[in-house]
Amino acid sequence: MRFIDEAVIEVEAGAGGNGCVSFRREKYVPKGGPDGGDGGDGGSVYVVADSGLKTLLDFRYRRHFKAGRGEHGKGKQMNGAKGEDVIIKVPCGTMLYNDESGELIADLVDGGDKVLVARGGKGGRGNMHFATPTVQAPRRAEAGKAGEKIRLRLELKLLADVGLIGRPNVGKSTLISAISAARPKIADYPFTTKSPVLGVVSTKGGDSFTVADIPGLIEGAHMGMGLGISFLKHIERTRLLAHLIDLSDPAVQSDPLASYTSIKDELKFFNPVLGERREIIVFTKMDIPAANDAADSAEKLFAAMGKRVCRISAVSREGIDNLIKVMYTELKEAT
Repeated sequence: MRFIDEAVIEVEAGAGGNGCVSFRREKYVPKGGPDGGDGGDGGSVYVVADSGLKTLLDFRYRRHFKAGRGEHGKGKQMNGAKGEDVIIKVPCGTMLYNDESGELIADLVDGGDKVLVARGGKGGRGNMHFATPTVQAPRRAEAGKAGEKIRLRLELKLLADVGLIGRPNVGKSTLISAISAARPKIADYPFTTKSPVLGVVSTKGGDSFTVADIPGLIEGAHMGMGLGISFLKHIERTRLLAHLIDLSDPAVQSDPLASYTSIKDELKFFNPVLGERREIIVFTKMDIPAANDAADSAEKLFAAMGKRVCRISAVSREGIDNLIKVMYTELKEAT
């Protein structure tokens, strides 16, 4: 399934129906008065969060939404029916902005969250409302009001408990496939993952949490370098960051902190709050002798900074159970 996290749509509420000009005309009722009914209100447009949706892809193919118009009033004091409402379903975690003003309208986090984005027009009053002692046969009625229109920008931010971050090709996709049922593309070249991937991780105690594989970050990501800012925003909702470091890379072996610091700086530049987010350090590819040999000295550097370190091999599953346990423990402490 193609992942789409931004879309612009136009919505329009229905116009109200017109009021009716009518007079009661029945046998044996020679002085029947005005009996024109009111027009029905126009339908409104609502946006609701649906936990079954994962992407905004549908809005690439349908960009216009219009609610039904209210029916016109009729004689015999019959009011017109209300126009049909339109319900637009979006994934949980979708933020709605007024595309013209940039104002945030709503942040739909939980399934069932609902917001009115365009109100239907009011139906016009029929002539029965305008009768007075001096004007007993009014020949006027109100026209229905137009419905509201708005252009919305939809922005989806993934709802995940843990975000897997790190430079390209450090093993994030391999890890998420090892701890969950997610099956991202895995290959031996940078930027294999071109969109975030969500996976559900189960603990031995029967609990679960969600993990997001964020595409590889490089220096300058906050300015759009690499896959850049397109996916940094998906880290903002996570409660825990797992920073993956590949010690099999000779450059990383010589300076383990450089890789960590460069990514950490990108997070701070994008959103200073992310620089303070709870995190753990994960040394990957421990099945490779060179990585295993460099782990002890590297762990001492991070331990001196107060960082919790886990060593894993997603291929051999070394340390995977412990990593899941650590993630779950850190999440409980983060709440």
